[in-house]
Amino acid sequence: MLLYIHIPFCDSKCHYCSFNSYTDILHLKENYFKALQKQLLHEIKVFNPNKLSTIYIGGGTPSSVPASLYDKIFKTLSPFITKDTEITTEANPNSLTNEWLSIMKSYGVNRISLGVQSFDDKKLKFLGRNHSSSEAKKAIEIAYKTIKNISIDLIYDTALDNKKLLEADLKTAFSFPLSHISSYSLTIEKGTNFFGKSNLLKGDENLIFWFIDMIKEAGFTQYEISNFGKIKSLHNLGYWKGKDYIGVGSGAVGFLKDKRYYPTKNVKNYITNPLDIKVENLSKQNLKDEKIFLGLRSEVGVKTSFLDKEKVEILHDEKKIILKNNRLFNKDYFLADEIALFLI
Repeated sequence: MLLYIHIPFCDSKCHYCSFNSYTDILHLKENYFKALQKQLLHEIKVFNPNKLSTIYIGGGTPSSVPASLYDKIFKTLSPFITKDTEITTEANPNSLTNEWLSIMKSYGVNRISLGVQSFDDKKLKFLGRNHSSSEAKKAIEIAYKTIKNISIDLIYDTALDNKKLLEADLKTAFSFPLSHISSYSLTIEKGTNFFGKSNLLKGDENLIFWFIDMIKEAGFTQYEISNFGKIKSLHNLGYWKGKDYIGVGSGAVGFLKDKRYYPTKNVKNYITNPLDIKVENLSKQNLKDEKIFLGLRSEVGVKTSFLDKEKVEILHDEKKIILKNNRLFNKDYFLADEIALFLI
């Protein structure tokens, strides 16, 4: 079973960010962690995990919270953590310190995901990031002294992007001993500072495909549309394999068998009542459709027994898929949703 812990606190809000994160509630950190603990104890009873294969602390910015606040959470989790449990924390370059990461490592954290986004200062400012290129490089160096399994995020397809800029970003990234890169195309979503503004995207498909190919050629295997790993994220793969997962925190999501659980997104309400959790019952068709969408977006693939044989044959004849051991695998993750809709 997987566990996701959501931290909604941020020092600043990036222009593209649509996550459940806030800059004006930093005074609520201690009370929030008390609520987290209460929900966690409740979910352990509901989900009854034997052990946790992965734990992922995301946000928001987990590194904006004092490491000491995580102590009770990890003491509660200790019976479910084994030597093989992958424990990831996200962090931002401007708030990562040796001391914070050393304490997190003492709790069992063995993987870190850094929100770098770019090594170009002009692009970082365009995105609304509150760190510089030099801070990003320093953060990777700090991380590697303590935790060897390091992932960074990179954003592409912004209006500023060109081959020279992206090549410089990748050259810098490849100069570090990274095990994983998550690379996301800039998306403009409602509720973000970017929403309603024009000319923010590059829209150059050739540049996008070149960028992806460069990452793969550097030895990072693409195992999902946005993820490339010399060491793959077990947590990510767990989602795409349809494993059960506990979601703790305001705006997190949990999944167990045929139900999805939604704690409230309002942080103040969550602190007041962390057990105010909406439950969505999923039909067999919902579950089947989700397996198709997730499987085609990743190396997991889809069981052919789920699928219409005639449609599978059409896709195979058109060389859009690979069939192996009674599973269908997608050859082009960028066509994943189109293929899924055709199959559904």
